[in-house]
Amino acid sequence: MAAPKDWDSNTGDPEFSDNKLASIQFAAALDAAVAAGFVSREALVEAARLLMPHQEGDGSWQVDARGSIGSPITYGAALATYTARRVLKHASDPSFSDAIRRADGWFARVEPRNVLDASATVLALADAPSGGETNDAAVALIVEAQNSDGGWGPYAKSPSEPFDTALALLALGSLGDSHREQIERGRNYLRETQLSAGGWPETTRPPASQSYAQHISTSAWATLALLETAK
Repeated sequence: MAAPKDWDSNTGDPEFSDNKLASIQFAAALDAAVAAGFVSREALVEAARLLMPHQEGDGSWQVDARGSIGSPITYGAALATYTARRVLKHASDPSFSDAIRRADGWFARVEPRNVLDASATVLALADAPSGGETNDAAVALIVEAQNSDGGWGPYAKSPSEPFDTALALLALGSLGDSHREQIERGRNYLRETQLSAGGWPETTRPPASQSYAQHISTSAWATLALLETAK
C-alpha cells in the first residue's frame, strides 16, 4: 500500500482488471492507513497524483458504463468520484485544488436517479468548502426511498440491500442529527440482517447472486456505516 508506483504491476486476471477503479480503491485504502498512522502522508500524495489523469472533463471519475448502477466492488461514477475527491482532499496538496473544485461542480449539477448516486452526492457536498451545501433532490430521494423494514434498495420501492442501506446511512449521518429517526431504522435493518458469522449477505447486481468479493465488500460497508452513525 505504501508504494503506489507499483500498483499497476500488481495485476490479476486481465478479464476482470480495471486499473482506473483499482487505483481509486487502493488510494482509498491507503487514505485509511494514513489516517490510522500506519503510512506516511507522502505516499497518499503520490497515490492522489495517479488519480488525476483519470478525471473527466466534467469533473467526474467514470469507472463504469454511463448510467449503470454501481455495486460494492464496481462503485459507479458517483461513488468513484466521491472516493477520488476524498483522497485528493486528504492528500492536502495545493496542486489538487482545481480537480476538487471540478468534482464539486459535477456533484452540484448531477441529478441522482438511484440511492447509491444520491448518497455519494450528499457525502461529497457535505465535505465541500461551502460547509455543508446539500443537493436537496438527493436528500429527498434517500429519505423517500427508505423501506418499511428500515433498509434501502438501489431504487425506491426495490427490496432492501445491505450495501445501499450502508451508503444511505453514511449520507444521512453526514447531515448531523436531522435524520436520526431514519438512521436508527436503517441501523436496525443492518443489525437484523447480519449473518451469524459476522458479515452481511452480499449485495450484487443483479440481486441474489453469489460473490465472495461482493460479500467481503458489502460487509465492510455495513460495518463502516454502523461505526460512523453510532451516537
